[in-house]
Amino acid sequence: MLQPVRGFDAELPSPVEELHDAALARHDVRLLLKRDDLIHPEIPGNKWRKLKYNLAAAREEGHSTLLTFGGAYSNHLRAVAAVGHSFGFNTIGAVRGEDHAPLNWSLGFATSRGMRLTYLDRSTYRRKRDPEVIATLQQQFGPFFLVPEGGSNALAVQGCAELPPEIDTGFDVICCACGTGGTLAGIASGLHEQQRAIGFSALKGGQFLAGEVAKLQRQAFGSTSGNWRIEYDFSFGGFAKRNPELDRFIQEFKDRHGLSLDWVYVAKMLYGVFALVEGGQFEPGTAIVAVITGPADCAPTP
Repeated sequence: MLQPVRGFDAELPSPVEELHDAALARHDVRLLLKRDDLIHPEIPGNKWRKLKYNLAAAREEGHSTLLTFGGAYSNHLRAVAAVGHSFGFNTIGAVRGEDHAPLNWSLGFATSRGMRLTYLDRSTYRRKRDPEVIATLQQQFGPFFLVPEGGSNALAVQGCAELPPEIDTGFDVICCACGTGGTLAGIASGLHEQQRAIGFSALKGGQFLAGEVAKLQRQAFGSTSGNWRIEYDFSFGGFAKRNPELDRFIQEFKDRHGLSLDWVYVAKMLYGVFALVEGGQFEPGTAIVAVITGPADCAPTP
């Protein structure tokens, strides 16, 4: 049984809120927000769902240390540091690039939750999955449970598959941001027969994500679900990039609905949802769920 050693008060199931907007009403489309950003202040949204079964596996295998990878502003690194702190694991973050001194706010938070940092040059970081790179880290730090960059593996997919059954309002389509593919792979696997999922790539040139989602579903459940697709036209120039058009959308959304959006993932996804609605991509009467995977204050700075 996975038990926290420090206070861990998760809000599960996360709330579902209907969004009332004239742009949606014109097309007779309902939009529900699945507020996974409210699950936990330090381990929000898809981070907790992805890490839940990884933590259980680490505990079952007798590991006391978690090691993972991420950039200098990685939401994932912070989440792993936080779950390690709450559940009694040592944590190591292998950071892409040079030593960051003084630490930025993101890495500073990670170390405040006990994470030990090490740095990999960009060439080595690109080979982070290679056995020789892992072996070198094991020689340096001793045994550890490896959590992949972004947290996406078969265990993460199983955690994300638990999201759709939490929604007690009928819906036709569920949408989420897509960075590594794990969240979409899990959500699509948890749908009923007539429901479908749409992922919105946060990456420029993210067409490879379709193969990643299919691979993750096979690893987790033995087959692909075939009920999902990915939109690639809403990355706004690429990962962690933004422009005035996206900024206007974020500000107008906040003015209308009082909700600040994470611009790296969530805002791009919601912009895409509204664009598809305006383009007539959804039949009148369609009910859409948009998963808010993270809060605005957990996004990397430009």
